[in-house]
Amino acid sequence: MTSWSALVVDDDAGIRQSLRLCLEADGARVLGVGTAPAALEALDRARFDLVLLDLWLGKESGLEAIPELLKRQPDLAIIVVTAFATFESAVEAMKRGASDYLPKPFTPDQVRAATRRALESLRLRQRLADAEHQLEQAGATDERFDGESPAFRSLLKHATKAAAADAPVLVRGESGTGKTALARWLWKHSTRKDGPLITATAATVDDPRKLEQANGGTLFIDEVGDLTPEGQSAVLRFLDERADVRLIVATSHNLEDDVRAGKFREDLLFRLNVVTLQLPPLRERAEDVLALAHHFLARTAARQRRPVFELAESARRAIGTYTWPGNLRELRNAIERAVISSPGPRIEVDDLGIPPAPEAASGQTGEVALGADVSIELLEREHIARIIARAPTMEAAARTLGIDASTLQRKRKRYGLT
Repeated sequence: MTSWSALVVDDDAGIRQSLRLCLEADGARVLGVGTAPAALEALDRARFDLVLLDLWLGKESGLEAIPELLKRQPDLAIIVVTAFATFESAVEAMKRGASDYLPKPFTPDQVRAATRRALESLRLRQRLADAEHQLEQAGATDERFDGESPAFRSLLKHATKAAAADAPVLVRGESGTGKTALARWLWKHSTRKDGPLITATAATVDDPRKLEQANGGTLFIDEVGDLTPEGQSAVLRFLDERADVRLIVATSHNLEDDVRAGKFREDLLFRLNVVTLQLPPLRERAEDVLALAHHFLARTAARQRRPVFELAESARRAIGTYTWPGNLRELRNAIERAVISSPGPRIEVDDLGIPPAPEAASGQTGEVALGADVSIELLEREHIARIIARAPTMEAAARTLGIDASTLQRKRKRYGLT
């Protein structure tokens, strides 16, 4: 192994010496201290790759020091050393930011195995963090814009043609389907890719600085269906000015219905509806769901400074069969919740907060739909999830469902809905 540095924090001088010998034999530079304040002082003076931290430092809990250690060096790998190894203490250590734990008494081989696991996880996190930084510098988002499903390949075919044109593009799709990611993809594959991509919302669309910033590039207006009458007039003025800016707008609304209801200007819809791209919901992209889940898993683990996770078979089946009414946003949130709450290294279906695969639920099979061979409970969860995904607020969702907001909150908690 290449040279690396370790900090041993244990109030027992004999343990510190034993760990020092093990780590130095594996190529480490080692400093040993006996208290948490001394460990924090050491981290203020020098950088370390790894900390081996005793669970109890005299009468003080070593777990209490973990957040402060990570505050000083966020990319630190921490192994908790304990003579009282229990599942509960291990879970608590992981929740606070530790990457592993080592039970006492330990052998040199156990020390080497634990430290090598932690260092490999640390290096992988660093590589993922570097890749994430590069993606962010390039303007990428968490949502990857690729896939192998027929629905997505069809969208990509039309998006390629739309990117080459310089006409306004109207991106339609349910909430959470990745409309912002598509807008970014269109910009990066357009003749204006060397110019800026400026995003405006309903609250900022009439800010003249947005137009100035987007000069020579692309202006993206998110949720154009939420524009006030004044905002809609501002967009029409923008189109009439023929500025050197390409316009991309996105909506989860049915704008034709909004026109009939008097909420959206018909002349503006005509001007925007030059090139239309319809993003498919995630339930129509069955071939892409697991790849997207693994993508979110890697990105979230890197951000949370957690070891690399894998999906248990039960989780894979559930992800593949669930219809994801909240689309990519719901999938990403489920993965993030699982990474934060799971002790690792494997994510189970219960960590995701979604129903198990139908075949695993009392022998039921088939799609969760009206008349399908599924339970009333599973059908109710699916219906509530879809209403929440469409509704602008929880109060509106409760009105649609015919229940009060507190009842909806209880059902959301019961079904693990975001």
